[in-house]
Amino acid sequence: MAGPRRVPRGQKSSVENPGRVMKRLLGYIFKYYGFQMICVLLCILISVLANLRGTMFMKTLIDDYIEPLVKAQSNDFSGLLHAILTMAVIYGVGIIATYSYNRIMVNVTQGTLLRLREELFNHMQTLPIRYFDTNSRGDIMSIYTNDIDTLRQMVSQSIPQLFNSFIMIVGTLISMIVLSVPLTIVTVVMVFFMLFVTVRIAKLSGKYFQEQQKNIGKVNGFIEEMMSGQKVVKVFCHEEESIKDFNELNEELFDSAYKANKYANVMMPTMAQMGNLSYVICTVIGAALVLFGINGTTIGTLVSFLQYNRSFNMPINQVSMQTNAIIMALAGADRVFKLLDEKSEEDEGYVNLVRSRKNDKGEIEESVARTGHWAWKHIHQADGSVDYKDQEGAIVLDHVDFGYVEDKQVLYDVSLDAKPGQKIAFVGSTGAGKTTITNLINRFYDIQDGKIRYDGININKIKKADLRRSLGLVLQETHLFTNTVMENIRYGRLDATDEECIAAARLANADTFIRQLPDGYNTMLTGDGGNLSQGQRQLLAIARAAVADPPALILDEATSSIDTRTEKMVQDGMDKLMSGRTTFVIAHRLSTVRNSDLILVLEKGHVIEQGNHEELIAKHGKYYQLYTGMTA
Repeated sequence: MAGPRRVPRGQKSSVENPGRVMKRLLGYIFKYYGFQMICVLLCILISVLANLRGTMFMKTLIDDYIEPLVKAQSNDFSGLLHAILTMAVIYGVGIIATYSYNRIMVNVTQGTLLRLREELFNHMQTLPIRYFDTNSRGDIMSIYTNDIDTLRQMVSQSIPQLFNSFIMIVGTLISMIVLSVPLTIVTVVMVFFMLFVTVRIAKLSGKYFQEQQKNIGKVNGFIEEMMSGQKVVKVFCHEEESIKDFNELNEELFDSAYKANKYANVMMPTMAQMGNLSYVICTVIGAALVLFGINGTTIGTLVSFLQYNRSFNMPINQVSMQTNAIIMALAGADRVFKLLDEKSEEDEGYVNLVRSRKNDKGEIEESVARTGHWAWKHIHQADGSVDYKDQEGAIVLDHVDFGYVEDKQVLYDVSLDAKPGQKIAFVGSTGAGKTTITNLINRFYDIQDGKIRYDGININKIKKADLRRSLGLVLQETHLFTNTVMENIRYGRLDATDEECIAAARLANADTFIRQLPDGYNTMLTGDGGNLSQGQRQLLAIARAAVADPPALILDEATSSIDTRTEKMVQDGMDKLMSGRTTFVIAHRLSTVRNSDLILVLEKGHVIEQGNHEELIAKHGKYYQLYTGMTA
């Protein structure tokens, strides 16, 4: 049965509360790098104060040293030299402070991104299967790549620049007021006009930057789908259609990126020219004040003030230039935090699966060593007492109803009584609900009504990890990891020896072809085992399940890609492996389930027939039609 429908690629909401996202990001940074950030703030403060003091010192330099020396025509430059050296020391301290905080921010930035990636990946492992069913891999990958990268620029550049600009603006404003109130008023009026223009442009730019991020997710998702489905594309000769669809998505990305950067690129020269205009106006007015001796304005005062005017406009321009980066970063941070806020898979189970043995009294007790026997360790919540129950493999579905979404039910009143050691088969047309049942037994999804019991225990009481450890699963779609053949088999049980892995491969009939590979069991697999055939990949998946030696096994079309001769050998091996243990088999090839103890025939979520092969053939019902290809 098909799972829940995926949301369209790249469909992300805009940032609803930028202030909250910024606060959370800063809180995250200070949580791990509080001391370093305090050092950064101190270095920024020292750097700004050094710059401000140096600028203010220019008034003293001109009015107290240069101008008197010019008027007196003296050759004694000792005072001037001392003043220049003083300025050099001040600016030197500023340079050291600037270098220090930028160096510290490298560590803070990369460390923050490292922790975010780790937390993202660790949290992703806790998410339910439902999350991955409803979110495309391209969108999730976009969070790890594009969104994280936007945070890099913001943390390393934008945040320190904001601190720097704030301190610079406040310090410069105070210094300007001290020098000349009239010129300060002119500068502030021009600044408000600049801010008005900046906000207008930033709104337009920010709107399209959010669209750009959304469209990047769409493009990434589409490329990922096309890469995964290249064979399908080529089989049906849909190359031109794929190119057309990609071009449409790429055009959408181009349009949003063009508009975003159009406004972003306009902002910087606009603010620069308005800053120049403010400088010119202050120069004209200041020159008049000096010429007419108004308010005691001197040449040194005017020179220092004009420098402050530049310094006052510069941080505003810098903030304006950082606006778009901040908007993009906040959009990225919002998606990162939304993933981190996704609800982890709930697990209220308290029954554990443990290795067991019988003591001299015949009682079940827990064993550290592998014994080949398993038991359910039930810790009673009321009094803390512990009971052990043999893991036998009896699974009962009692009137189970289920739907991936509330308004669309896919299983109706499904009942099943699997005795220990039985081989249970699910057959039926595509979409009948066969795989859904196995997903429910694994608790990838929780049922809406009814009960599922495992050895008489409600599976809701069993810890999910222990439940799944008891159920070896071989999927129709085999996933192999970038590693050697040996390690891919060992993935089923990480403490398995090489000999156990080889034995599992022989059991699955994979040993022969593995030894024919260039490096045998040490052959490196890449690209999900793309250098192997589908049948060979399936054999490795079966070997992986075999080395795990689970108490029960679920085969979801496990032999669908294997030829009939190999299938018989593999089936014999799996029958030996699961001797005395419960096995669930999903198969379209009905010849593989003839020896099943119980066969359930499903149709549109209903169990319409059940029994063994002979019983179902005798009924001349749906199973008879599927098996013989004839109507009753």
